[in-house]
Amino acid sequence: MRISPARIWRERGTRYRLEASRCRKCGRVYYPPKTVCPACGSRDMERIRLPERGRLLTWAVEYTVPEGFRRYAPIILGLVEFDNGARVLAPIADARPEELRRGMVVEAVLRRVYEDGNEGVIVYGVKFVPVEE
Repeated sequence: MRISPARIWRERGTRYRLEASRCRKCGRVYYPPKTVCPACGSRDMERIRLPERGRLLTWAVEYTVPEGFRRYAPIILGLVEFDNGARVLAPIADARPEELRRGMVVEAVLRRVYEDGNEGVIVYGVKFVPVEE
């Protein structure tokens, strides 16, 4: 897999800082950011930073994973909702599937996603980990 450093640089806001967009007309929040509001059609969108903590709504466990990611199996993908209504689909780390429960608090952390070969670009991304309450 080849990854362009320029593409990583362009996507750094949504990839590393959980940036979303909020419609100034109707107030809806979207992740990843949108330039036009799907709800009202407004182009008056502003960039906002999402909170670092949210609640796990649901999740799926992938046991059969692509080549290059097998050491991470099983991979858990979770749908995380924030207080402002925004939702993010992202990997869940540091947890086994049987430990997850609906509504649990999770926190965004920056983790290695993959690297392009032994001496290639290391790509990081946001994953969520359970928070002890």
